[in-house]
This record gives sequence, C-alpha cells and structure tokens, in this order.
Amino acid sequence: MESTLNVSLSSQVAISRRLETVARNVANMNTVGYRADEVKFSQLLSTAGADPVSFANGGELYISRQHGALNKTDNSLDVAIEGDGWFALRTPAGIAYTRDGRLTMGGDGVLRSVNEYPVLDAGGLPIALDPEAGEPTITRDGAVFQGQNQLGALGLFSIDPEAKLARLDNSAVIPDLPATPILNFTEDGVVQGYTESSNVNPIREMTRMIELTRTFESVSKMIDSGAENQRKVIRELGESS
Repeated sequence: MESTLNVSLSSQVAISRRLETVARNVANMNTVGYRADEVKFSQLLSTAGADPVSFANGGELYISRQHGALNKTDNSLDVAIEGDGWFALRTPAGIAYTRDGRLTMGGDGVLRSVNEYPVLDAGGLPIALDPEAGEPTITRDGAVFQGQNQLGALGLFSIDPEAKLARLDNSAVIPDLPATPILNFTEDGVVQGYTESSNVNPIREMTRMIELTRTFESVSKMIDSGAENQRKVIRELGESS
C-alpha cells in the first residue's frame, strides 16, 4: 500500500512538471523563433522489496528543434532561416543562438536583436552598417549589402544535435557544445522579409493540458482512496488488538 502511494506521488510530480512545460509553451506560442519544451519520461525501478516497483520520475527536459512556419513581413530587417542554422548573438552570458531574426539598427549602425544584443558574423564579430545609406539587402548566404557595397554577412551556425540547450531570454539558447559556422548554403540559408513563428502547436498543447489535468485529478483520487484504505486497515487492526 505504501508503494502504491509512493508511485502515485511520483506520477503527480511527473505530471506537474509536464503541465509546467505545456503552460510555458502555450504562453510563448506567438514568440518569434521560440522552440517548445518537451519532456522525456522514464521509470525508476526499485528492487528493495520482494517485488520490483516502477516509479515515474520527473522526466528529462529538452528543447525541441522542429522548425516553425515562415511568415512574410516585407520588412528589410526581418530575416528567417531555412534549414537547421542559428543566428549568433553576443550577450552578457556569452554567445547565444536564436532563430528570431527581427533585426534592428541603431544610430551606430550595428545590427542587433530585439533584445539589443549585437548579431554576429561567422567570425564572431558584430555587423555595422551605414545608418544613412538606406535599407539593406540580405542574400541567402547572409551577405548584407547597402547599394552595391557589401558591409558584412550574417553568420549562420550549426549546433550539434547532441548538445543540450539552455534558455537565455526571448527565444535564444546557449548550447553546452560549441557551434560551428555554416559555409554551405544549399540546405541552410537566410530569407529576407520573413520571420519564423514558434514551433508550438497550440491545439496539441491545449489537448495535452486537458489530458494532463484529468490524469492529475485521477491520481489525486487514487491517493485519497489509498489513504482512506490505509486508515481503515489501521483502525480495524487497532480494534482487533
């Protein structure tokens, strides 16, 4: 009976953590370039007793890398990525990577992210334009032109599929393995005048939230029933003694 209670409690912890990720995904379903949280669930096997008991653990949190849809904006400072590449940003926490290509250009001409972080080229340097030279033209390989003059190139970077991603802010991430510049633009490239939506599927996430809430309530009822049975057994044993 005690094992049943512990298993139920472990299930509640796992479901609660999954609900948190679903709520975070729903809250960011309109965040440009956002990558959804997912959880890998597993079991912990206890062999302390005569029979093995399987416990649910909280699951391993990871960030989905599935692509989002491209949205046409016709803004010359909006860029999206086709393929698996990432833009690089210089932040106080170090180099971060994002799929949010909403660029801004300040009075100094430096291209920055919406959070004011400098956007970097393939060599890790900021890109500076001429604020008086008009709107830039950005080609598939990231080259940035004003008129006939190329003033820099947006860096595209590949993140190792085995790297674990930590969130920074907005939709940026920091991998635990070094990213490498992309030099072949056949499969990866920049598209000017577009942004990439989040990869959150709102219908799926809302369905998950309903299912998880119902499951949590069912486990709660099972815990209450188990606790009542335990009190009943203790009461009856006490009376018989």
